[in-house]
Amino acid sequence: MSHASHGSIPRWSWLVPAAAALVLALIMTDVLPEDSGAVLGLVTLLLGGAVFASVHHAEVLAARVGEPFGSIILAVCVTVIEVALIVSIMLSGAEGNEEVARDTVFSAIMIVLNGVIGLCLVLGGRRHHEQSFQLNAASASLAVLGTLATVSFVLPNFVLAGGQGQFSILQLLVIGVVSLGLYATFVFVQTVSHRDYFMEVERGALVDPEAEPELLHGVADEVPSRAVTLVSVVLLPAALLIVILLAKILSHPLDTAVAHAGLPQAVVGVVIAAIVLLPEGIASVRAALHNQLQNSVNLVLGSALASIGLTIPVVAAVSVTMGKPLVLGLVAEDIVLLVLTLFVSTLTLGTGRTTILQGAVHLSIFAVFLLLSAIP
Repeated sequence: MSHASHGSIPRWSWLVPAAAALVLALIMTDVLPEDSGAVLGLVTLLLGGAVFASVHHAEVLAARVGEPFGSIILAVCVTVIEVALIVSIMLSGAEGNEEVARDTVFSAIMIVLNGVIGLCLVLGGRRHHEQSFQLNAASASLAVLGTLATVSFVLPNFVLAGGQGQFSILQLLVIGVVSLGLYATFVFVQTVSHRDYFMEVERGALVDPEAEPELLHGVADEVPSRAVTLVSVVLLPAALLIVILLAKILSHPLDTAVAHAGLPQAVVGVVIAAIVLLPEGIASVRAALHNQLQNSVNLVLGSALASIGLTIPVVAAVSVTMGKPLVLGLVAEDIVLLVLTLFVSTLTLGTGRTTILQGAVHLSIFAVFLLLSAIP
């Protein structure tokens, strides 16, 4: 699932977080002005670098423990970053902050289930004609994903106890617990009781011998040494902490920039989701190019599940504890897109084999999602 060698720790993976930590220290001590355009630009670049550094160290740990644990580690780390950005905006008091969790998680689902999987199927299908994966893994993941998405984003529009598109406090707490419990059950099935469902079946056909060397780089990476793994164990939480602090600095400027551009508030959620999912998206596409579609499916569906199963309980707890309103119910056009995405995903991943056509369908839905995000 990685695209870089894990035999050593690349310098950028610790230099970028170190530089970001220095800039954070200078901002917190008022040496650098937080509202300066140049400083915000630097913080944005460092945030992107810190995200990639976090994912790199997560990939090192993933390569050490193997699949499907690797996909879980990467998905959870990406979700931690996503939650940090959401909570930062929720607590900033910016306009529309009560809807940012809904917009971000919904955008993450649309991006991974349509944008990422669409690219995987189109590029992988173009190279390998037809690709296969385990049907049991996809069906189990989609069953949980469909349940979590419907309960979290459709049901709030039809309950009477809460406000418009909102659960009551008791409902929100129960939904948070149910989401976390269902996700934990899925992880147990994925890692313990039915781990074989999420493993590649035909190891001999994973790598295309005619593929370009630069695309094959990293497919047969060695398992990281104990020393490299220990370094990543230390650097991963440090990089994640830096991402959280940088996100806090950028939360208000991002909201202001979207408002000044005359774009809907939902665009903030799209931007957040795109930032945190970029490294994971690249890993998924590269796995598909290497004819490792099972890894791509694990990453894509695992990311969508973690995004709902972990984010909703956290933001629910923040909402109840801090007394912040939380709107989860989707608007009508987004409900249509969600239902369409789940329906098409069931058809696409319901046979265990895919071609370029299914990828084109998902990319078409993704294009419509981007259009409606900018022009409701």
